[in-house]
Amino acid sequence: MSKRFKKLSHTLYECKYHIVFCPKYRFRIFEGDIAEYTKQQIYKLCGQKDLIEVFELNVRNDHIHQVLSIPPKYKSFV
Repeated sequence: MSKRFKKLSHTLYECKYHIVFCPKYRFRIFEGDIAEYTKQQIYKLCGQKDLIEVFELNVRNDHIHQVLSIPPKYKSFV
């Protein structure tokens, strides 16, 4: 079994999600301290859930790119 796949009790999976967050009207609000604070909060929130892994996080002036690994049917989101 390859290391790129993850295993739960009855599943073998590789679920990666590309999420792009844009503020209203794509205002350029993610600069300086706000960008660093936003990055820290995303890592903190993803760290609270055991099986969520952040592969990539890019903060630009007017949007945020995230690539996350989330297991299928993760019941803690409901």
